[in-house]
Order: sequence, then C-alpha cells, then structure tokens
Amino acid sequence: MPSFPWDCWSSLEIRVVLCAMGCIQSIGGKARVFREGITVIDVKASIDPIPTSIDESSSVVLRYRTPHFRASAQVVMPPIPKKETWIVGWIQACSHMEFYNQYGEQGMSSWELPDLQEGKIEAISDSDGVNYPWYGNTTETCTIVGPTKRNSKFIISMNDNFYPSVTWAVPVSESNVAKLTDIYRDQSFITWLVATNTSTNDMIILQTLHWRMQLSIEVNPTRPLGQRARLREPIAQDQPKILSKNEPIPPSALVKPNANDAQVLMWRPKFGPPLVVIPPKHR
Repeated sequence: MPSFPWDCWSSLEIRVVLCAMGCIQSIGGKARVFREGITVIDVKASIDPIPTSIDESSSVVLRYRTPHFRASAQVVMPPIPKKETWIVGWIQACSHMEFYNQYGEQGMSSWELPDLQEGKIEAISDSDGVNYPWYGNTTETCTIVGPTKRNSKFIISMNDNFYPSVTWAVPVSESNVAKLTDIYRDQSFITWLVATNTSTNDMIILQTLHWRMQLSIEVNPTRPLGQRARLREPIAQDQPKILSKNEPIPPSALVKPNANDAQVLMWRPKFGPPLVVIPPKHR
C-alpha cells in the first residue's frame, strides 16, 4: 500500500476541546500515517461529566449506573491491491480491579480477577466474549475486504460503563436483613485502536488510551429504602488519557478468558476462612 511523505508524529498536537457532552480529549493536527498507509485523522475519548446514579427501588439489591466512557476514531484505509481482509477496531483490557462491598463488622464480598491480582498477567481481555480480541463487532470494528480501488474512510466508536446489582443482605446469609454499609470500586483500563490483517495476522497499533473509573458509596442500612445510599468523592471522573506513544498489547488481552468470565465473587468474613460465592465461568 502507498505510504505518505510526512512524519506521522512530527506535527502531533494534543488538545482539549469542549462539546455538548462535556470534556473530550482529542488528538488533532495533521493526520497520522502508519504502516501500510493507514491514516488516523482524529481520535476522541471522554467520560460523561455526570455523577454515578443510585437506584434503591429494589428491596433485594442496590443498583448503580456509572457515567459512560466513550471513544471514537476517524480512520482512512488506502486501496487494498490484494485479496485480503483488514479489520480496524477497538481492543480493551482491564489492568487493575478493586471491587469491595462491605457489610459492617461481618465482612465483605469482593469481585476478584485472581491472575491479575496475583501478577500472573499484566491485563485481562475486556472483549464481549464472542468476538475476541475485539471489544465488540458493531460500531466497535470496521472490516475492509480487498481488493479495493479507493480509500475507505470510516468512524469506529465504543462505550463502556458499569451497571451492577449489590445485595443489601450478606450474600452467604439466609437472612434478608440489609447489612450493606459501603461499596468501593476502582478499575483501570487500556484501550487500543488497532488494525489487523486477517490473512497475515499482522497487527498495527494506531492509538493507546488509558482510563479509570472510581466509585465510593456510603450506605446506612438502618434507614428506609430509598434513603440509604450516598455517593462519596470522586463525584466526577478523571478524563481518559490519549497517549502520545503507543503501548504494546499484552498477549493475555487478546485471548480468552475475558474479565467477565474470569472474575470470581468471594465472601471474606471478618473471622473465618473466605468462601467462593460465585466461581469463575472460565476454568
């Protein structure tokens, strides 16, 4: 494929722009050209500037919904002279997870990723569980089948957020009495914009993003339903970082299992041994 004469990083400009949805990190300036003549015109990333919402409508579980992380990129693929297929899209991996639900003096439940927690892997795939290694296969990827005679210009986008349910009562107890006192969650992700030749398995990293979601909720289980939970700092999330230098993708971010299938729910009492409440789907 043809290459372009200018240096893809020499005129890189990182700027912050504002739009209706809030603060967006954007890379602009001259288009950046990579191997095979693939051009990235623009990359945007943001987390919606709204607080996490809390839902106490259920007498069984507390639900919360975090703001969305959003990323989009405008890419140009030059003419493909051969009979080959390229996929351009988003790959995401979780690089850190702390997720605790405290039940007063009785103990806490904890969603855990054992291999990540023990340092056996750098990051774990956050694929949809079907289209490995891609985050999804709708707006998240674009497939170009060669040969083609003209440039292919397209936008690929993705979004992510948390919307879990946490039991009011201790998860290993037969009692339905509310004991939940705190929820704490801190997760970090690496998101890559990638182009892959499916015929040769050649993979080109076009952009790397870092983002983090932090959450802390204080709960008073003695109060009436609908008045128990209060969101603590941070109310607003830090905006994603668009890196000026790409990072390699760890092998564990490209294969099974993904984070949803590898996570295990533990009960860690104040006294006594921990218990597995929900084992991992992938063994």
